[in-house]
Amino acid sequence: MRTSRAGLAVAVSVLVVATAPAAATTPDPLAPYLTQRVEWGACPFKGEQARCARITVPRDWAAPAAGKDLKVAISRAAATGERRGAILVNPGGPGGQGTSLAGVLASLEPAVNAHYDFVGMDPRGTGQEGGDDAGFVCHVPTGRLPAEDDLDARDRSPASIALHQRTPRAVAEACQSDALAPFITTWQTTHDMDLIRALLGDGKLNYLGYSYGTWLGAKYASLFPEHAGRIVLDSSVDFEGRLQAAFEAFPKIDQRQFDRVYAPWLARRFPDQLGRTVADVKKNWERVRAYFRTQGVSPDVFDHVFVGNGSPKQWLVGALILTKGLAALDGKPVPPSDDLDRVARLEFGRPAARLTAADVAPAEPDYADVGGTRLAVACGDQPTRAATWYKLLSDLQGPQYPLFGWAYGLSEPCGYWSDPPRHPLPTLSPEAAKNVLVVQGEFDPQTGYEQAESAARAAGVPMVSVADSPFHGQYAVSGNSCVDGLVSGYFLGAPRPAATICPGVPLPGEKQVFPVVGPAGDAPEQQAPEPEPRDALSSTRQRLQDRISAVNRGD
Repeated sequence: MRTSRAGLAVAVSVLVVATAPAAATTPDPLAPYLTQRVEWGACPFKGEQARCARITVPRDWAAPAAGKDLKVAISRAAATGERRGAILVNPGGPGGQGTSLAGVLASLEPAVNAHYDFVGMDPRGTGQEGGDDAGFVCHVPTGRLPAEDDLDARDRSPASIALHQRTPRAVAEACQSDALAPFITTWQTTHDMDLIRALLGDGKLNYLGYSYGTWLGAKYASLFPEHAGRIVLDSSVDFEGRLQAAFEAFPKIDQRQFDRVYAPWLARRFPDQLGRTVADVKKNWERVRAYFRTQGVSPDVFDHVFVGNGSPKQWLVGALILTKGLAALDGKPVPPSDDLDRVARLEFGRPAARLTAADVAPAEPDYADVGGTRLAVACGDQPTRAATWYKLLSDLQGPQYPLFGWAYGLSEPCGYWSDPPRHPLPTLSPEAAKNVLVVQGEFDPQTGYEQAESAARAAGVPMVSVADSPFHGQYAVSGNSCVDGLVSGYFLGAPRPAATICPGVPLPGEKQVFPVVGPAGDAPEQQAPEPEPRDALSSTRQRLQDRISAVNRGD
């Protein structure tokens, strides 16, 4: 793949304009962006130790003088001590807003914040977190959506398949009809990132990204290797391969997490309600699925509760739905549980004891307005595959991974995306790769372990693996002192860690780790110490992990 001439020209222009005045006879189209004043003020969201601003970026970095400018919201939790630079943070998505992330991470990792600004960004197309700007929204004509509300992807009849495919086609066509769609891409966002670096006055930009944010950070380092500082990619996609492959792997990694980790956990936590073995749990899961269908919840919607199950909150919501469903079927009460009660109050507004199956019934999604950034990036960064290919993928994945394998290939809008990508995205050069570190949980259901491993191997970078971890997001959010010590140490100047396997931490409501055979292997005691509890900040970490998982589920 050839390097984009437009991208190279912009990179060179940014470097030149930053160091020398433009020729008097040839106004530089980038000068207005590079010379703008950043006005820091109060953030439109509460409770964070950050200041916010909005900067102006060109609609198209390949033609800065053409088209209407865009606004990008940024935030900064300034270094509290001797400043060494900035760490730009991204929660993933694509389409996740990241301005509130800066203050949260600064509070969770004060030793790092002592020397670095944590800088957040609401990427182009996402509007402004907490503000009135909703960003790039695709308005889907409701008349094009299926009227059938009892969809079950296990039904392989032609009529069922046709109904399933109506929604992704309508969503893709609605998004592509917006003139902004071609300019909401990773290539464009990386150039916004480099503008942020220049406006901060830094020669290097350090970076921490989760999920899709790993793709974004890797592509920034690939396009701007001379400006890339220390890059940490947490819960990683295969940034050396295809971004769409991350979504295509959901059926496999979701089924693995459900079978090997989630169902055994349910059997340990709720044996009298859900069963004492994995087989019993799965049998009762099917019973509850059938029950909610009689209550007007389509099987596809029920299944989706357990897809991308990457945070303690989502695990507990699933447990509430299952236990309340079985209570309706069998009359077995759910025993008191502090963590179930916490999530019940947070998610449903009442204590768990007062909830019924009707209260926790999953809601049908509303497709009238769809955030366009996820689709514009996921489908527009690289060439897509046809809907017929995704249908075949569904046929292949369904029997192996029934939790989501039947549905995924029938629900992917990228199968109907017709616009070709405008700019190539290179892989990491040796210069860019030398400062990159990957962090990955073994049973992450949103970015598969094998994807992260493949990317790290192809790029020649080390990976910190977290044995037995089933959640999405590790550094600063999982309470794992092994991971936090390695990553914080790297940001603070220690050598980049070698490949390491950190032990996992106990699952919700448990006090020990139950090891599971998986792709990461075991954590040798001599390689990594046992994680230590960090209970003082556990609620903040839980909320952040819940949010990172939700952003990358599309909630």
